[in-house]
Amino acid sequence: MTQDKPFLSDWANLKKYSTENLKIKPLSKDEKRIVFMGNSITESWTSIDSNFFNNKPYINRGISGQTSSQMLFRFRQDVVSLNPVVVVILSGINDIAENNGPISIDAIFGNIVSMVQLAKINKIKVVLSSVLPAYDFPWHPGLQPAEKIVKLNTLIKSYCIRNHIVYLNYYSKLVDDRKGLDKKFTKDGVHPTLAGYQIMEPLVEKAIKKALRQK
Repeated sequence: MTQDKPFLSDWANLKKYSTENLKIKPLSKDEKRIVFMGNSITESWTSIDSNFFNNKPYINRGISGQTSSQMLFRFRQDVVSLNPVVVVILSGINDIAENNGPISIDAIFGNIVSMVQLAKINKIKVVLSSVLPAYDFPWHPGLQPAEKIVKLNTLIKSYCIRNHIVYLNYYSKLVDDRKGLDKKFTKDGVHPTLAGYQIMEPLVEKAIKKALRQK
């Protein structure tokens, strides 16, 4: 498919949050600002369960369809420049879906590691999320993603253990016996419903608290 000119001129969709970023006030003395960096699973979270974000220092910077390469490209603008105390990174599923073409698991992992390194060098604590399970992709069927997700999550978890980073394991709470996203938590096999997000929310809040305690 030929990409249109707006996509080519703003490949990582830097414009999406550029105005909102300018409106964010400087970090107050006691504020524990948290940025959620991700794709549609992160972006949709605010609309599907707005109560989770209300009256909390949470900033959603998810963009639907994005790969780890695009997130890495906009990480400085949409995370570092906002001066959060913690960033919650959820990335990788759209790479496995080949949204921008084929990419190796090692390359996906490398992009995720680069985001972590950018955060750490800017003194931002990291919560690194597992990729959610998926048995197939409705927009790109036949890629057999289940085992690829397991492999990527294994790399992510091992990296977190070695580097004392908080690992957020959504996968084991949402997976079914086919290594897909349990039907109780999804309509399309990829994106969580409200029931899915309600499983994820206490997990991420526990992970954020753990990250905040790190020195």
